[in-house]
Amino acid sequence: MEEDIFVINGGNRLSGEVEIHAAKNAVLPLIACCIIVKGEVVIEDCEPLTDVLAMLGIIRSLGGDYIFEGNNLTVNCKKANGRTVGSALTTSLRSSVFILGALCARNKYAEISYPGGCDIGVRPIDIHLDGLRSLGVKVEEEDGKIVCDGRRMHSGTVLMAFPSVGATENLMIAAATTEGRTVLHNAAEEPEIVDLQNFINALGGKVHGAGTGTIIIDGVKSLHGGVYKPISDRIAAGTYLVAGAMCGGNVTVRGVRSDHLLALTAKLRAAGVRVIERTESVTVESDGNTLMLRKVDTQPYPGFPTDLQAPEMAMMASSKG
Repeated sequence: MEEDIFVINGGNRLSGEVEIHAAKNAVLPLIACCIIVKGEVVIEDCEPLTDVLAMLGIIRSLGGDYIFEGNNLTVNCKKANGRTVGSALTTSLRSSVFILGALCARNKYAEISYPGGCDIGVRPIDIHLDGLRSLGVKVEEEDGKIVCDGRRMHSGTVLMAFPSVGATENLMIAAATTEGRTVLHNAAEEPEIVDLQNFINALGGKVHGAGTGTIIIDGVKSLHGGVYKPISDRIAAGTYLVAGAMCGGNVTVRGVRSDHLLALTAKLRAAGVRVIERTESVTVESDGNTLMLRKVDTQPYPGFPTDLQAPEMAMMASSKG
């Protein structure tokens, strides 16, 4: 069995510029949303990452198709009439749960094996399932599978127990083409939520309120095809910035909104790093001698992102104090 080997020759300052591509965490729900779209969708600046390809594998298993041309992804779900996704396709991708809302909305039935993917503490999907139940979906869990009967699916009001990003996205997709008005209370406020709203609206949907705790979805009869460029990856950008801070040097990330990184840049400044913010770029200048941070709490947006916890821990391991 071949192994991937990374050789790191450390001790060097980092200097240069990096262009940040579309956020994986934004692209995955967009791909799932394509199931309810009648036409062809082009997602620009989308890299064929492992999780992206796993989600596209699910799309293809349901009868849809896709093609990459450079970093432009075209998805066509005109024939995506499948209703079942097996464990071979779900165990490696937690975001496979997004398929539930889309399949209930389009095909009125969904059956998927329990999603897998990364294991960060306890992340149950109860909020997803309770939300679908609030919209009239009959949900049963049996033999490692989730079975959803969406024949009586309707619009409604959902009060989420926690502002879950994935559940908010799942319910937005489910409600986008469901007749009537759906209101999500205690919704997640992450930039990726706003991006999904913008994507749905660009294809003929009617969603507003994303970025706040209350999202209103007025269901439309159908969504049409189109071209869309997702937001850049704030987690990838943050990782490069932390690397520049801890190794010393001058690092600029381009193509990313600086206001999406405020929780991180505040911590970098507190660690003695010079941060220069522009509209679509952020630069860090550091001598590598970062100061300790007494406490960092991960929080839902706009708090400090859980996905940047590991890079921040690495920086603190070499900090003073």
